[in-house]
Amino acid sequence: MQTLPKSRLLRFVEEAFQLAQRAVARYSSKFSKQRYTLHQHIVLLCLKVRKNTTYRTLLDELIEMPCIRNAINLTELPSPSTLCKAFDRLDMAVWRVLLNLSVSLLPTNGVAGIDASGFDRSHASKHYTKRAKLTIQQLKVTLLVDSKVNAVLDLHVTTTRKHDSQIAPSLIKRNPETIDILLGDKGYDDQKIRRLARQHEIRPLIKHREFTPLHKAWNARLDADLYGQRSQSETVNSTLKRKYGAFVRSRRWWKQFRELALACLVHNLDQAI
Repeated sequence: MQTLPKSRLLRFVEEAFQLAQRAVARYSSKFSKQRYTLHQHIVLLCLKVRKNTTYRTLLDELIEMPCIRNAINLTELPSPSTLCKAFDRLDMAVWRVLLNLSVSLLPTNGVAGIDASGFDRSHASKHYTKRAKLTIQQLKVTLLVDSKVNAVLDLHVTTTRKHDSQIAPSLIKRNPETIDILLGDKGYDDQKIRRLARQHEIRPLIKHREFTPLHKAWNARLDADLYGQRSQSETVNSTLKRKYGAFVRSRRWWKQFRELALACLVHNLDQAI
């Protein structure tokens, strides 16, 4: 009898489950009720983002997905509130570890583009937005993207209007071993960024703002083919919004940050399968 091939969804779940087992312990505490594992929680949260749905809808669909449940040894479904609380407990550090591990699944080439985009945080009602004084309606999300496989290497999220040149240094410092060449547009035109990159043995390929003929000459000498790969970071920004939504569902800023890190993790897992 011929066996059917695995679906992309099942392969995604298996990959996420293996990644979770590498990243975190089975339970969050020795006092845990041990009804569900952290690995199961992480996979279900990844599934929620991948399907761009709600906790309740996801759990309803899982009733008809025995293969998915078996892949993560899930004998009974949690309640929506259980998953919501699990997301609250999992720190940003956990999602960063998972994101770093997901990058190792892909054949990156060391050529990374940096680019920023805005994600709407006004999905909440206008009444809530006004009451919570959310004067800045968008989160600024800066992605560091590998140009070969479109993997998200790292991200920076801020609720402020911080300039690109102030954000890039932290991404460079966190990823010196992952980047060989850094591609950036004129928003990252800062000699401090170029010096910092060279200190970490990274070749900065960043366009200059053209104030003088010398700046124009420097831009003309840029490797056009290599610099053209910077557009991949814009492609990934667009992909994240198109597949997982251009807004964040969470109301608190720290949960919004985690939600975006989770979306980047799901994107990498999708690329890996």
